[in-house]
Amino acid sequence: VQLQASGGGLVQAGGSLRLSCAASGSTLGFNAIGWYRQAPGNQRDLVAVISHGGNTKYVDSVKGRFTISRDNSKNTAYLQMNNLKPEDTAVYYCNGSPLDFIADDKGRPYHHAMNTWGKGTQVTVSS
Repeated sequence: VQLQASGGGLVQAGGSLRLSCAASGSTLGFNAIGWYRQAPGNQRDLVAVISHGGNTKYVDSVKGRFTISRDNSKNTAYLQMNNLKPEDTAVYYCNGSPLDFIADDKGRPYHHAMNTWGKGTQVTVSS
């Protein structure tokens, strides 16, 4: 089962986008779902994570601007991105985990990503 991201596009700085993450294949649900992003030449980094029950964690750079949510009945997750900045430009991916941890022992966002990645969606923010 893979999670496919969609909803990306080109937007001006200060604009908004809503990304969706849906399962392809089996309808089995996931526990924690993470949104990641990868800019050219950079590694793939966790941006936000949500537990099965709806608890959330964000990296500092997106706090107050991004909101992660999910609809368990539809096996779908979302990432609402507001006040976008050029540095948010990246390919965004989502990943589901059988584990339900969203923070490490220091309280930082954590997600136990599965090895299989679905298709990402490009977000480009122009200045």
